[in-house]
Amino acid sequence: MPIPDVVLLTKPDCHLCAAARDAVERVASGLGLPWRETSIEGDPELRERYAEEIPVVLVDGIQRDFWKIDEARLARVLQKALAS
Repeated sequence: MPIPDVVLLTKPDCHLCAAARDAVERVASGLGLPWRETSIEGDPELRERYAEEIPVVLVDGIQRDFWKIDEARLARVLQKALAS
């Protein structure tokens, strides 16, 4: 069973990023999944693409949520990915 690649895109001084970090941690740890956080600041391509939507959650490279992370939706997406 493949492990979904869960990435939280953030930037410095982002007031929504702390809440998103907590939400992703709760959902991922509840499912026993690893995840990582990446700042868009060091990557011009990410900064151009996601600057107005931060924080963003990507699952297997697909944007699944942004700004305020919906934990129930993220859990459903991850459970579906785990079942594939």
